[in-house]
Amino acid sequence: MSKEFKPYVPADQNLKEFTVRALLIGLVLAVVLGAANAYLGLKAGMTIAATYPAAVLGMALLRLFKDNNILEENITRTVGSIGESIAAGAIFTLPAFLIAGVWTPEQFGSLGGYWKSTVIMLVGGITGILFVTLLRRVMVEDKELPFPESVAASEIHKAGRGGSTGARSLFLAMGIGGAIELLKQLHVFAEKWEHFTGVASKIVPNTSTIVPRAKLAADGLLANFKGIATGGGFLIKSPSLSPAFLGVGYIIGPRLAALNFAGGILAWGLFVPLLMLVLAPQYEPLIGQTMMVAGKTYILTWTDVSKNLFATVVKPIAIGGMLMSAAFTLFRMRKSLIGGIKRSVDDVRKAATAEQTTVRTDKDMNIKLVFGGLIAASGVTFVTYWWFMGFKGDTVAPALVAALVMLVAGFFFAAVSGYLVGLIGSSNNPISGLTLSTLVLAAILMVVLGARGPDGITATLAVAGVICVSAAVAGEMLQDLKVGHILGGTPWRMQAGDMIGVIVSAAVMWVPLFILNAGDLKTAAVKGYTGGFGGDVLAAPQAGLMANLSKGIVGGGMVWPLIIVGILMAIGFILLNVKSPMLVCVGMYLSFETVAAIFVGGLIRGIVDLYIENRKYNDNQKSRIDNEGTLLASGLIAGEALMGLVFAALAFFDAPVPNLWPDASFLVSALVMVGLGFLLVKLPIGKAGKPEDPAVNMNV
Repeated sequence: MSKEFKPYVPADQNLKEFTVRALLIGLVLAVVLGAANAYLGLKAGMTIAATYPAAVLGMALLRLFKDNNILEENITRTVGSIGESIAAGAIFTLPAFLIAGVWTPEQFGSLGGYWKSTVIMLVGGITGILFVTLLRRVMVEDKELPFPESVAASEIHKAGRGGSTGARSLFLAMGIGGAIELLKQLHVFAEKWEHFTGVASKIVPNTSTIVPRAKLAADGLLANFKGIATGGGFLIKSPSLSPAFLGVGYIIGPRLAALNFAGGILAWGLFVPLLMLVLAPQYEPLIGQTMMVAGKTYILTWTDVSKNLFATVVKPIAIGGMLMSAAFTLFRMRKSLIGGIKRSVDDVRKAATAEQTTVRTDKDMNIKLVFGGLIAASGVTFVTYWWFMGFKGDTVAPALVAALVMLVAGFFFAAVSGYLVGLIGSSNNPISGLTLSTLVLAAILMVVLGARGPDGITATLAVAGVICVSAAVAGEMLQDLKVGHILGGTPWRMQAGDMIGVIVSAAVMWVPLFILNAGDLKTAAVKGYTGGFGGDVLAAPQAGLMANLSKGIVGGGMVWPLIIVGILMAIGFILLNVKSPMLVCVGMYLSFETVAAIFVGGLIRGIVDLYIENRKYNDNQKSRIDNEGTLLASGLIAGEALMGLVFAALAFFDAPVPNLWPDASFLVSALVMVGLGFLLVKLPIGKAGKPEDPAVNMNV
């Protein structure tokens, strides 16, 4: 900021700020938005920034009180958005314990599973806040860090003082998203459509000439070899009827949605059909046979074979691609990473020697409390890791090393996360890439220390879990502190509010995760698909990557040729200058109906962009359109997610759900998607207003 910078509320003006109502509203939003992001992240492999919906909802709810003010709104948004970062860290790592097989669903659902999950989120969240407290003063005042999303959020608050909160649009979209999910769960709308189209069995020409005929006749080994037989076919799928996925596609835009969809095309248009083509003769005798799975009988079909090949062969290839893509992302950001680490060391030195300021807008938590908290968190982390490994005598050293890795790497990556948020915003923060680096380091250390098998895998994932949550919380917290810096908030009050938000979010976040996993397992048992974390519905791609990588390094269970194929594929993407190789590989890992629905949302956003271009709207009009569209998309996501949690809970408690239309046609669902597309174009364009009207800038 320039030397002439002045906060919206002057430092010498004392308004009500850290009030009970602001805190309680923020805590409710933290839980709700955190649960919604957990649902979205497990299904789609990505989360949305909660800063904007938390700001809008917080303003709307505080307006119920006559004497509200902008600093109360700032506290509510700060606390309300922290749940999303807890959820992001949790869904990237906690499901990995189940996918890796070191926890069973029963263990995860037990009291011990609750406490272990909660401690990971709690320690990670608290250390993230403490680390950022050390770095706040220098980072928020850095002229080279634009903090785009922080500036945008501050503009929303300022516009709200003029009477425009955007709450109506957000609540409308939440109602629509929830209603569609309700009718989908009641089978009034079909969620998706799929059909297997077989191909004729043929011999690939000239494949029988690989060995000279004279030799065949001489040894008789391949005398009956006619060539490579083929068969199989294509499993054709539709986009999923999902307001949440359409909302995600709308938010990330047509280009990124297309990259994600490209991964789906590679998986289901190239790899699966190719595997089916050459493996069909081996599966042919099994087709139509009665199979017994989990105590139930069913007839094996080509559709089952296609899905099995996707899960067992294509997904590991996608994991290799994600691994290489994460490494490339960190390499591409190496200057920013190195700069962030260097400055973080300097910032700690400055923070330790700085005198406590008397200016309200520059007061942090007491430095002694911060360092004392970090020491206590380190001790808790060591005990936790040792607990995870069964309090065995030979696991003391691995647990101690894991705790030290967490403390050192956690600080550096929290600093780097905050620095990157200052550059590109929390929505684009490569948390999974940072976590993956730590996981590889921890896994190698576990192997060196002799902690192999389940104990080593558990310790590796525990380190990754704490650091992932810490980095996510640090980035979100610094983003909010910048908003507070602009508005004139008091830093220590925001830090205290987020500390309470982290504690509450960590204490309850296990509940939606457990309900989603257990509910999906029960639903899968009835409908016959692969359920739970890492399954057909709750794919959890980042957690799957963490699980497979830790198993491969520590447990030796990796099918490395498939991983290598994925790595080489990602190198090809990099050589082609693909903007986001990671997004393509995530698209390969997710189900086709998911990425197709996200792509539809991206196309809808593309139509809006064409309208903007053709009508030559100015920047003010563009920002109003973007603001309305983002709020509507966020509402669709939140509405479906919350209703999805309700039905997951019903499945968990074995509550019957009526099947109102057993043979519902997907054509009706397609019309519903067209209607959603119309709303996502019509309503934002309708908010363009006049060129001279002021903007609410969400994309500074």
